[in-house]
Amino acid sequence: MPFSLGDLKTLYAFNAWARKRMLDAAAQLDAAAYRKDLGNSFGSVHGTVVHILGAEEAWLMRWHGESPTALVSPDAFVSFAEVRRRWDALEADYRQFLARLTEEAVAQLIHYRDLRGDAYTTPLWQAMQHMVNHLTYHRGQVTTLLRQLGAKPVATDLIAFYRQQAGQERPM
Repeated sequence: MPFSLGDLKTLYAFNAWARKRMLDAAAQLDAAAYRKDLGNSFGSVHGTVVHILGAEEAWLMRWHGESPTALVSPDAFVSFAEVRRRWDALEADYRQFLARLTEEAVAQLIHYRDLRGDAYTTPLWQAMQHMVNHLTYHRGQVTTLLRQLGAKPVATDLIAFYRQQAGQERPM
């Protein structure tokens, strides 16, 4: 059963909320800690955050009929502030995409190539659901990295989002 447009908009509100919380937590690090290689999948908080950004950019491009061949490199950013500015622009693009989305479009098939060039056909709702799930996984990695650096992570679970929306959020 496909997600409805309303379900997807809620999921994307969650994604934006969780992203902001993650970025706010990462912003508390000094530049050395932010870039310290801790042996994670993407090395550092910076590498992991830029991977998440790149995945969001790639999926939005796919939904517009493009197939990127690579994600943005962590080397493309000198500072955390640059990453945040790029994400602010991307968030605006997502809001426009969601505002134009219809129930019919949610069920349509999209055709794209992954980063290796392999071709896929997927219902849009599945690709959108996957993207948020993928980013949730990597936000969990950022949480672990923050803990390893002695920084205080924040809750970015879906239930924490629902609780906050209901006025039931409690401190972590």
